[in-house]
Amino acid sequence: MADITQLKKICSQVRRDIVREVHGCQSGHPGGSLGCTEYFVALYFEIMQHDKNFNMDATGEDVFFLSNGHISPVWYSVLARSGYFPAKELATFRKIDSRLQGHPATAEHLPGIRIASGSLGQGLSVAIGAALTKKLNGEKNLVYSLHGDGEMDEGQIWEAAMFAAHHKVDNLISTIDYNGQQIDGPTYKVMHLGDLKAKWLAFGWEVIELKEGNDIEQVIATIKHAQSFVGKGKPIMIMMHTVMGKGVDFMEGTHEWHGIAPSNEQKDKALAQLEETLGDY
Repeated sequence: MADITQLKKICSQVRRDIVREVHGCQSGHPGGSLGCTEYFVALYFEIMQHDKNFNMDATGEDVFFLSNGHISPVWYSVLARSGYFPAKELATFRKIDSRLQGHPATAEHLPGIRIASGSLGQGLSVAIGAALTKKLNGEKNLVYSLHGDGEMDEGQIWEAAMFAAHHKVDNLISTIDYNGQQIDGPTYKVMHLGDLKAKWLAFGWEVIELKEGNDIEQVIATIKHAQSFVGKGKPIMIMMHTVMGKGVDFMEGTHEWHGIAPSNEQKDKALAQLEETLGDY
């Protein structure tokens, strides 16, 4: 395992990047990005076998798909900090002619991005297709995907869930960012999810609960535990409990920071809570 202290330092820098990206263009989604920081750092710095010499086919490497594409700030930061492109490019987030669109896109040929995403509900279907492709090609590498809990309102998610279980897509490890918040309010008010774990179990998936999705040691341990179910006939779902806005006290635990940018004063207040560890871009 990578040094946990160093991974925590990377998380702090990624959170600084997120705040600065969204503030710089006065647009974007800081809440979910901050909440999923440990997950992304764990994937790219510890879990996945991936090649920074990017190609679209991903032959012989693990693949990640971000379904809830609005949390692109955290993904862009982690891609840059892990070597896919220079961190200074983060300053172009959501600006004219930037490769770093508000929702990930492929037209700009940004390394690390294999599908345009952000139209909620679609990412699981894509991940299943990629996982089946790897099976057909005899590859042992895995496919990972991330989804929002509000995204569970989309019907396509459940069609894909049935398909994956029926076809025994057991080289797929999906994760739900279970923070209880979506753009219009708490999920229990917008569309109560009920017993979400029971639903995924009923759809034929192996389900693992991650109680502390903002503890990077637990994130790594849970994903590695999920890997133990690969090849056993069921797709795998991790229910990852996180805090929206984690790391910035006035953003934590509320849907209000789902999709707004901090003011100059709020940006400074947020950055004062986050250690600069890798150097700001």
